[in-house]
Amino acid sequence: MNKSRLKKQFILGILFFLPVLFLLFLYPSSHNYEPLDIVNNEVMELTGLANNDAQFKGNITILNFVGSRPLLKSTTSLNLKELIYDKFLGFKRFQVITIASNESQIELKQLRKQLLDYDALKYWKFITRDSLQIQNIYSSLKSKGPLDDLYATDEVFIIDSELMQRGRIDDRTDNEIEKNTAIYGLSSYNCIEVAEIKNKMSEDLRILFTEYRQKRKGNFDSSSRRKQDIKKNEKD
Repeated sequence: MNKSRLKKQFILGILFFLPVLFLLFLYPSSHNYEPLDIVNNEVMELTGLANNDAQFKGNITILNFVGSRPLLKSTTSLNLKELIYDKFLGFKRFQVITIASNESQIELKQLRKQLLDYDALKYWKFITRDSLQIQNIYSSLKSKGPLDDLYATDEVFIIDSELMQRGRIDDRTDNEIEKNTAIYGLSSYNCIEVAEIKNKMSEDLRILFTEYRQKRKGNFDSSSRRKQDIKKNEKD
């Protein structure tokens, strides 16, 4: 009888401690992740232009450009709303900034109304600039290509609180790395490609917020930022 009881207690003890040991095993790995790469450290600030209430400094910003015909980019904006904004709006200092042309005020309001059907958009700012200002802001970003003729793009960008653009210096798959494929990066995310937003952009933002959370706790080593990696990426 005693043996049976001891055996039962032993099994219960194992069942209790196994999950604890598993979590202890995983815990160190949570502090050894690779922080999200800096792909550009010269992003132009919005302060000093119109709408001074909107700025990159001190915020983690998702930036998109809808140009002179914002309604033509409604799919881009809706995908951004559903797949990114709704998921991360609870995080401290998170915001989305949409830039449109000065002459697009009516369509911009209509686009905002479409999005407002879903949410109050407390952390989403809609601002306007003239074509030269839009081009200057865009030119300060590392991008896959130019804006279209309407000063718009389906690409969206991650900008951290220190005006640095984040992304991936090496965006190769495991299979491509195994085949020694030439390195290519990811400096922006195509909002038409749902898989890219759901998988890559969502994961990259999660990593960035983890980094900032560790910074607040004093557990993040800022020296891990590698200027040589930025230069390497610029050469690629």
